[in-house]
Amino acid sequence: MVRVHRSTACRVIRRVSLALSRRIARYVHLPNEEEAAAMKERFRQASGMPGIVGCIDGTHVQIQAPHENEYLYVNRKGYHSINVQIACDANYKIINLVARWPGSTHDSRILRESGLLQDFEEGRCNGLLLGDSGYPLKRWLMTPLIAPTTDQERSYNTIHSATRSVVERCIGVLKRRFHCLHGEMRMHPERVCTVIAACTVLHNICIAKRIPLPRHHQPPAVPEEDVRQATRPEDIAGRLVRAQLINQL
Repeated sequence: MVRVHRSTACRVIRRVSLALSRRIARYVHLPNEEEAAAMKERFRQASGMPGIVGCIDGTHVQIQAPHENEYLYVNRKGYHSINVQIACDANYKIINLVARWPGSTHDSRILRESGLLQDFEEGRCNGLLLGDSGYPLKRWLMTPLIAPTTDQERSYNTIHSATRSVVERCIGVLKRRFHCLHGEMRMHPERVCTVIAACTVLHNICIAKRIPLPRHHQPPAVPEEDVRQATRPEDIAGRLVRAQLINQL
């Protein structure tokens, strides 16, 4: 046990978290051309689905009720949180993080206003992401079919769900490594976001150094989503790309 005053520990955590979060661009970034090619091959071997460079999902980190704009932080499950957007590759490396939105913000809005969308829309990253039905279908973002009618379409949904679960496992590993992300964080929302960024940097360092995953690193099974409830828009280019994937599978 380290016998230091609580205020001293808080100052140390704050300084270390700030130092790590300021280096996030070095450790959390989209893959370059060579890395993207390796990820596409890894996903293809695992699922048969070509062109995939990563998967995207949102997760909530619980916080105490803030004094300002408290209602904005209440998520759909009724508790206060930060809604965090995470994209990862097949090795559980986080390639994109957005940790600044209140819990009531929808995943699709976080994506719409993120740099990740601009990077893919403008072609700075060549490949496909997999997301659940809460995200809009794009030519670079594949979502499940809302109402599959053929065996091929049902097979696509099954493969899509199984492949996309890698981001759920990544989130599980991240929270297993850093237990502060499991419970309620009693800090100002801005400081919580800084801690989340710092934990993400440390997580990617662990991946790069091949530090063993925590025991019981497998998160609970991901329940299949009810894609029939999806109402996100689907653009024509996205439909064409998805149709090609379905035919290839």
